[in-house]
Amino acid sequence: MRRQTFYAKPGEIERGWKVVDAEGVPLGRLAVEVATVLMGKHRPEYSPHVDTGEFVIVTNATKVGLTGRKAEQRMKLRYTRYPGGLKAESYGSVRERRPERLVEDAVRRMLPKNRIGRHMLTKLKVYGGPDHPHQAQQPVRMEV
Repeated sequence: MRRQTFYAKPGEIERGWKVVDAEGVPLGRLAVEVATVLMGKHRPEYSPHVDTGEFVIVTNATKVGLTGRKAEQRMKLRYTRYPGGLKAESYGSVRERRPERLVEDAVRRMLPKNRIGRHMLTKLKVYGGPDHPHQAQQPVRMEV
């Protein structure tokens, strides 16, 4: 009996929808689980050259947990591309102002840094409150 390695093909992948409640979950733990599902590493037919992941909906992003004093001490940096244009903002103020950005950035940094990773990030939907407009896709609850 010949044993051949299975490689998934883009047309063969069945994509599902998963929903995660981020209330009280530490940001890093949430990002690891979400990135794993977006990449498809939780499936037996995972192939690194094909996007085998599923869609993920994250709700209650305003209530995501930050352990210790990370809300005050840890800074989110961005650069405006002008000389001296480094902007710093604490994670706590980012969580209040744009909580979606905090979760998206944490997940983005755990995905591959190539065009397949950018495609995987488009399957992530983050909402600050408990409601989302994807009820028609019948998402399955995912525990973190």
